[in-house]
Amino acid sequence: MTQSLKLHVGGMDCAACVAKIEKAVQRIAGVTDVKVGLQSETLSATVGGAAQAEQVAQAVRDLGYKVQPKGAAPAAAGKGGEHHHDDDGHDHSDHGEPIEGAWWESSKGILVIVTGVMIAFAYGEQALLPYGSTLVFWAATLVGTFPVARRALAALRAGSFFTIEMLMTIAVIGALAINAVEEAAIVVFLFAVGELLEGIAAGRARSGIKALAKIAPQTAMVETPGGLVETPIEQIALRSIVVARPGDRIPADGIIVSGTSSVDESALTGESVPRSKTEGDTVLAGSINTEAVLRIRVEKAASETVIARVVALVEEAADAKAPSERFIDQFARWYMPVICLLALAVALVPPLLMQQPWDTWLYRALGLLLIGCPCALVISTPASIASALAAGARRGLLVKGGGVLEAIGKVKHIAFDKTGTLTEGKPRVTDVVALGKLSETDVLRMAASAESGSSHPLALAILNHAKAKGVAFAPVPSTAIPGKGLSAKIDGKLVLVGAAARIGVKDENVLARAAALEAEGKSVAAILSDDVPVGLIAMRDEPRDDAVKGVATIKALGLSPVMLTGDNRANAEAVGKLLGMEVKAELLPEDKLAVIKERAVEGGIAKVGDGINDAPALAAATVGIAMGSGTDVALEAADAAVLNNRIGDIAALIGLSRKTLAVIRQNVTIALGLKVVFLVTTVLGITGLWIAILADTGATVLVTANALRLLRFRAA
Repeated sequence: MTQSLKLHVGGMDCAACVAKIEKAVQRIAGVTDVKVGLQSETLSATVGGAAQAEQVAQAVRDLGYKVQPKGAAPAAAGKGGEHHHDDDGHDHSDHGEPIEGAWWESSKGILVIVTGVMIAFAYGEQALLPYGSTLVFWAATLVGTFPVARRALAALRAGSFFTIEMLMTIAVIGALAINAVEEAAIVVFLFAVGELLEGIAAGRARSGIKALAKIAPQTAMVETPGGLVETPIEQIALRSIVVARPGDRIPADGIIVSGTSSVDESALTGESVPRSKTEGDTVLAGSINTEAVLRIRVEKAASETVIARVVALVEEAADAKAPSERFIDQFARWYMPVICLLALAVALVPPLLMQQPWDTWLYRALGLLLIGCPCALVISTPASIASALAAGARRGLLVKGGGVLEAIGKVKHIAFDKTGTLTEGKPRVTDVVALGKLSETDVLRMAASAESGSSHPLALAILNHAKAKGVAFAPVPSTAIPGKGLSAKIDGKLVLVGAAARIGVKDENVLARAAALEAEGKSVAAILSDDVPVGLIAMRDEPRDDAVKGVATIKALGLSPVMLTGDNRANAEAVGKLLGMEVKAELLPEDKLAVIKERAVEGGIAKVGDGINDAPALAAATVGIAMGSGTDVALEAADAAVLNNRIGDIAALIGLSRKTLAVIRQNVTIALGLKVVFLVTTVLGITGLWIAILADTGATVLVTANALRLLRFRAA
């Protein structure tokens, strides 16, 4: 009976690590669906049982990586995360281990220090005891090469020959064979330095995602009959009451049962201004309570909170290969064998056909092997994608994978829903018109008093506007008039509120003014006092506060925005005019789908909506982007989501994508450019072994450091 296996694999720092592990595990009979995630540090596979699961784990250990069940706490490590002997007695080396502590306390750092001191001692001794210094160079070479050669043999047993460790081992053996002992020692030292730098860079790259996971606290103060008890998050039952004090991070997604405070949600949504929350409001794990004690009823398990789902989404997305990454992986598969064949030709052809010195051309061939490693090229894209995903997630921009991230930056069109996307989804008062002797304040007070008992959206808009303007009104009983409006007694007079034509307005001037407001896409309520028109109140579902600026920014990026809505043409065109964008109104779902398909072939189109409406259009779009504060729909139904409901965040998402694409192009240029230059100079004999290894590791560090710049992404 098959079962799913998921392991945490510690010590991976590049795509070459992933390839070695996948190849080793795929060789085990009966193991299928093998996937290794570099950024999430996970291995998943389908196995035949516990015995086969242990076989998979052992195969990974044999390659020099640490293995634990996924979800287990990291094993106790030595200083700097150094590996220790496992129970099976094997000393699993430090390859690929991300350096997150003091580098000199890690096993990589110790190897660099030891080999560096030995080489320095050899150079100091060279003038006095030349033969003694040669022995020290030999010793330094052997000390530095031993862990590399051991990993090369482990990879070879697992079916991987073309690894950097194997190329390095062959190059060192060759250098020793032609008596280039001093240079062999330098090459080993520089390789160790390069691995140390790669480990530091990998630790920093992965820290972007790890920082997300640390946003939510690990324990919470839970109310019990015996008082408050500090409890691990995973053990808190649903519907429990937890307490968040001022300065505490809220431990779980839940609803406030008592207390009022400002809550800082910037870590989740990128919103810099804390929001006031009170009884009945929803709060999210990881946000910060800033002012007063809150009692919160837990509504979601730790694994189902918004931040937990965000972390899982980002990890999954970081491990999903982008199109450019898949191309580079395929390129690397034939690139390595070609380089090895080229090196073999350089070693054999000149001596055999042109009677050139064997030592000279063997030396140059060894240099080719070292410069030929594709590590920098292979890591150039995933490092950039992972950094961009982590940077976006910190600002409430979630993207489901590198392919989506690349696609967003390439689209030429962007389609928006209207209600709830470009607009708030609820009407607001836009005009208060006083007729006759009453003032606008009097008209608003009269309407608010009459509407005080209604829950209709237009009534709520009037009440909210009155409160915002500081207009005092006395609630009065009212009576609904079906199909017309409502009536109420105010100051001894019969007041009617409703559509002008429906409540009996005969005055042509009043009807004309109401019609003019309605032509602007507004709903208009007339107020009659004893059958005399005293005022008009116009309301409309207005654009979001940042919509005008957000759409302008999107247009400045060169995209063509269009509103697709089923709403009536007057309403839609009024909002479109405010936002300065093309409008297509009164559309059925199939009409929206037709527009999406048409523009998808004209350079690609992104569809922005609430993540569930207009499903056919979202599916047909190049990229579907959901608006919504971390809802299940927003996180699961779309290709990307903006948690803070801001149109400006759509522009930020496009900007992040384009910057990521630019960094990927830079990285590929750096990686391939350095390879080409040093391949040529190595064959011509201009550069030697130590320059070759320095160029290889230097390129890897350069592209990783360039990718890390994306962690500092700020929207314009």
